Amino acid sequence: MISLIHKKYRTLLFAIVNLLFVGFIAINLTACCAYSFTGASVPEHLKTIAIPIADDRSGSGEPGLRENLTQKLIQKFIDDNTLQVSEKTTANALLECTIVSLSDAPAIVSAGESITSRRITIGVKVIYRDLVKRTTIFEKTFSNYSDYQSSNPIEGRKTAIDAAIDLISEDILLDTVSGW
Repeated sequence: MISLIHKKYRTLLFAIVNLLFVGFIAINLTACCAYSFTGASVPEHLKTIAIPIADDRSGSGEPGLRENLTQKLIQKFIDDNTLQVSEKTTANALLECTIVSLSDAPAIVSAGESITSRRITIGVKVIYRDLVKRTTIFEKTFSNYSDYQSSNPIEGRKTAIDAAIDLISEDILLDTVSGW
């Protein structure tokens, strides 16, 4: 009789442990799958961002550089949709950009010291401000590059500048909305 009671308790205990284990797994899987990285580091009170036209202090004299950077950044933020782009007077945050450098240097030199590829490198200083709490979230300089063939200097240079701006804009967006 005691053996039968022992067996029932053992079976009951085994069932409870299994139930707890299955419940633990289910809760962890649900929590894991429900987690999202969207807006991971954007303070909750920030909903809108102003992106005024970038300043160009690169000394390159490249026409349309600051406008291209500004438009690319605005489009990246619109596509991302974490922060809504708005005017400075109604924005919760401000993203101020200054192009600090643009260089065009040889990237690949082949036999006979012939330059076959050139590299455009652009540097942009960014200040990201919280206008609600009146603090600076970050102040960083971003740099990225793109190469072009020396055989196509005019169109290749323009394409490389656009590609470098696209890469920098993506870097700025990612740092602003996720801090990665």
